Amino acid sequence: GVKDYKLTYYTPEYETKDTDILAAFRVTPQPGVPPEEAGAAVAAESSTGTWTTVWTDGLTSLDRYKGRCYHIEPVPGEEDQYICYVAYPLDLFEEGSVTNMFTSIVGNVFGFKALRALRLEDLRIPPAYAKTFHGPPHGIQVERDKLNKYGRPLLGCTIKPKLGLSAKNYGRACYECLRGGLDFTKDDENVNSQPFMRWRDRFVFVAEAIYKAQAETGEIKGHYLNATAGTCEEMIKRAVFARELGVPIIMHDYLTGGFTANTSLSNYCRDNGYFFTFTSMHAV
Repeated sequence: GVKDYKLTYYTPEYETKDTDILAAFRVTPQPGVPPEEAGAAVAAESSTGTWTTVWTDGLTSLDRYKGRCYHIEPVPGEEDQYICYVAYPLDLFEEGSVTNMFTSIVGNVFGFKALRALRLEDLRIPPAYAKTFHGPPHGIQVERDKLNKYGRPLLGCTIKPKLGLSAKNYGRACYECLRGGLDFTKDDENVNSQPFMRWRDRFVFVAEAIYKAQAETGEIKGHYLNATAGTCEEMIKRAVFARELGVPIIMHDYLTGGFTANTSLSNYCRDNGYFFTFTSMHAV
């Protein structure tokens, strides 16, 4: 039959481990639902729980794999709002997958009927899990080495108007900026492959601008080519073309493009000696 979540998933005596992923949720329970039950429900639905007891529970160790709501505190100044702290064992998550981590922690649980409102306020990721991600292949020092720029900040700009320029005029604007003293120019996040400027034309004219500015100034120049596209395959295709042109930096709108696509593109850049940067939707 139906069993209260708090009997299994609310464990105030639990001491968190160094390897646990810790989440703090702001929870507003439905009227009549105690905060312990709401917090336990979040822990259950984002880990091993379901709404009833099933015989397959006996085939695994819930104590080892379940999420635990280990502390609840009311939000000062707010009625019926609580911060519920949940600890997840490390083995619940695939190594090196942001997608899997967020699917578990902020996936189905937001549609849960015992809660009137739910918000993830904070997330602590232990070094044991963070180390399973590649991270950036190199930092500012390698960028300085490749651009041969030392002892001062790097200076660049985004080309405006960001939408509406033809590829030829876009390349001309890049050239004028680089020739005038900038270290690099950058595509805007919105610039992908629209009817007024297809990506291949943009890449070619920007590459021409870089080489022309380099020849005239004797300095190394760069441009952030936006390789974002509707599919991962198309993004890799654009990255390959950028590499063939010898343009050393590509960028990706990572939150709209998706974590998996971002990692795939990042790995391609790592394997091929590229700079890779990602932007868009930070304020969200």
